[in-house]
Amino acid sequence: MCSIFQITCDGAFFNRCLDCFLGKAAYISNLQDNLVALETKMGNLIAAKNEVIMRVVATERQQLRRLDRVQVWVSRVEAVKIEADELIRDGSQEIDKLCVGGYCSTNCTSSYKFGKQVAKKLRDVETLIAEGVFEVVADRAPESVADERPTERTLVGLQSQLEQVWRCLIEESAGIIGLYGMGGVGKTTLLIHINNKFLESRTNFDFVIWVVVSKDPRLEKIQEDIGKRIGLVDDSWKSKSVEEKALDIFRSLREKRIVLLLDDIWERLDLTKVGVPLPGPKNTTSKVVFTTRFFDVCGSMEAHRTFEVACLSEKDAWELFQEKVGEETLKSDHDIAELAQTVAKKCGGLPLALVTIGRAMASKKTAEEWRHAIEELGRSASEFPGLGKEVYPVLKFSYDSLPNETIRSCFLYCCLYPEDYGILKWDLIDCWIGEGFLEESNRFGAENRGYYIVGTLVHTCLLEEIEDDKVKMHDVVRDMALWIACETEKEKINFLVCAGAGLKEAPDVKGWENVRRLSLMQNQIKVLSEVPTCPHLLTLFLDFNRELMMIAGGYFQFMPSLKVLKISNIGYFNVLKLPLGMSKLGSLELLDISHSSIEELPEELKLLVNLKCLNLRWTDVLNKIPRQLISNLSRVRVLRMFATGYDRFHEASEDSVLFGGGEVLIQELLGLKYLEVLELTLGSYHALQILLSSNKLKSCIRSLLLFGFRGTKYFIDATAFADLKHLNELQIHDCRGLEELKIDYTEIAQKRREPFVFRSLRRVTMVSCHKLKDLTFLVFAPNLKSISLGDCDALEEIISVGKFAEVPEMMGHLSPFENLQNLDLSYLLALKSIYWKPLPFTYLKEMVVNGCDQLKKLPLDSSCAEERKFVIRGEAHWWNCLEWEDEATQIAFRSCFQPYS
Repeated sequence: MCSIFQITCDGAFFNRCLDCFLGKAAYISNLQDNLVALETKMGNLIAAKNEVIMRVVATERQQLRRLDRVQVWVSRVEAVKIEADELIRDGSQEIDKLCVGGYCSTNCTSSYKFGKQVAKKLRDVETLIAEGVFEVVADRAPESVADERPTERTLVGLQSQLEQVWRCLIEESAGIIGLYGMGGVGKTTLLIHINNKFLESRTNFDFVIWVVVSKDPRLEKIQEDIGKRIGLVDDSWKSKSVEEKALDIFRSLREKRIVLLLDDIWERLDLTKVGVPLPGPKNTTSKVVFTTRFFDVCGSMEAHRTFEVACLSEKDAWELFQEKVGEETLKSDHDIAELAQTVAKKCGGLPLALVTIGRAMASKKTAEEWRHAIEELGRSASEFPGLGKEVYPVLKFSYDSLPNETIRSCFLYCCLYPEDYGILKWDLIDCWIGEGFLEESNRFGAENRGYYIVGTLVHTCLLEEIEDDKVKMHDVVRDMALWIACETEKEKINFLVCAGAGLKEAPDVKGWENVRRLSLMQNQIKVLSEVPTCPHLLTLFLDFNRELMMIAGGYFQFMPSLKVLKISNIGYFNVLKLPLGMSKLGSLELLDISHSSIEELPEELKLLVNLKCLNLRWTDVLNKIPRQLISNLSRVRVLRMFATGYDRFHEASEDSVLFGGGEVLIQELLGLKYLEVLELTLGSYHALQILLSSNKLKSCIRSLLLFGFRGTKYFIDATAFADLKHLNELQIHDCRGLEELKIDYTEIAQKRREPFVFRSLRRVTMVSCHKLKDLTFLVFAPNLKSISLGDCDALEEIISVGKFAEVPEMMGHLSPFENLQNLDLSYLLALKSIYWKPLPFTYLKEMVVNGCDQLKKLPLDSSCAEERKFVIRGEAHWWNCLEWEDEATQIAFRSCFQPYS
């Protein structure tokens, strides 16, 4: 059997197949000719490219910029040349494969593919030759929106602030932005990075203008810098007046979108006098960013947003320090890395110090050199390479710019305190007044002036505010202050500061003769045995030598000029006795023996006729103050006796003013003509009544501690405390029969009295008041910052809703604890409620609840958690049993809880 196949093919299909075959065959047959043509035309193309490049170079010398299409063409030529050269180089091998007169190949597939590539590359070269005819190869470059500025420092520690400021510039409506911080902290570095970011980011601004303002600004110089940037400056413009130039600048910029970067402003700069269109509601196209050392300048410049450029975190500081020291040095000795971290910490996160010291240590490759550096930084930092010449002068600009000599003296006084020490503002101001820096004809006026100076130093970044009532000096700023006070030739201030130096013995007293201010504060000195001669000494700090056992008799007898003497926080392990000869301190104005273990005051203190401030706070074992001692201190303006004799008040003998729970003391206080500030401890209800009957004493009271009142049941009329206009702190301890701090709420509502009757009250503490059921009077203390309650067995509510049942119209106006920062509740066995509805707790930092198992609900809801984070400490079983407003509230506060131990 056989099969017959028949293929029918029309003419058109046959012709297409033939054309395809012949076309492919042509890639082989024309290969040799195409390779020759490719080499020839490639030479022509390179020659054309070289001519174009020569024209481009010539125009670029004329500050023109090559056209993008020219650059693209040159790049394409260079790419084609690489590919064509490779084909030409491999062409001889493919030609050797040809046979039958060049019409066929021993490897048809290979020759076909190669021939096709050559033909395509030839067409590409011909196309490029045709496109390479340019009448113009360059034009004038469009002006960059900003001029790039060099910087040595990377963005270590500044990245997040750069992003925040950038968002303000690009996204927000803030027109004027202030960056403030201490000298050397990196404000200029941040501003440079902001400037340079405009070069890498697409924005719709027309100009970014950089101007350095500096301490003594000249409008003409600022106008010239702006004029150069926007193309106004020529010979005729230079001859114009400031007003004419301002008008020209304004006309040029009012329709433009600009960013003006002003570096190093020291005082308000009137932008309208410069000619800059002022950013605001009517001008949202302009932005101004400036740097300054002074927070006050941000206000005077009417900044819409302000950012503090703070010192670096420990992690970022270490990163920057490593960068400047270099990896090679850090690895040159296995001890250096640890020692280097110690050195870095000495810089306190100040970038200028980190960079300067890091560079100085980059060549130190032995552990011994690093240990020596640590000793030198601790002993006399100004001698360390670079600090005295590069770092301190930068910081000293801020010191020199302080408004007057008084504020400069107040600043230098702060270096008497140890590194990282939290200085109580009121305590510092007491010392300033004692030294005579502040006039004391009116104590309240002097204190207000003192707080103003503290604020000035904080706003100039020479002091740091660490709490509402405390400040501290940055370590490097303190070193700079010591450099000014102790070592510069120009200043003959004669400070001797050994604070926090770890001394076990006092320095040799022979070096004290010319010293005016001496600090041996916070050491481990046990004995002061040598009697110094210090005719010029004005201030002596001996406080926080907790192991001090003995001060030699007559120790103070040769200090005739001494005005301020601090012996606080002494005698921690033993009873302290004041030495004989204290009466020789005829110029003494401030004596601070607070927090010491002194048991009695010597009679001779009666002879301190110029004493104006006596601080006996928390001398809790003091039970002997001779009668007539207090009344003989006729010039005393400030008497601090908070918790004086607290442990032994009721043991006081009849010859002590503490006898009778304070009744004798009150009588002596009534005779003090100049008394203005009084902190007092009373141990009897009758003594309290005497106090409250004296308008003079009521006007002086700042702090009041009531404790150990006798009686099984009684109440205290809290309304009477409303007359204590300056009462800042109230503590009531161990008043076991106290049932109520009473206020007539109906009377207040009917008479429409000012409800906030305790405006000055900041701190309230109640301990062991076992019959007290509530503290509702606290709703009338709007500025409370701290509440501490403990061992009050009957306390059921802090604020009682029942007290307002008869005056419901008052309930709508109540918003207690608006300024509360700390709430401490301990062993309140009956406590069920803090407040009957949720409170915002805007400023709360910490809530501690311990031993309050009946407290099942906190006055919180989910809105309290919005943008607010405070810590809640308590026992885990109490937390787990709490009832919540809703699930959202429970979830919101879950992360706030920390188990109490």
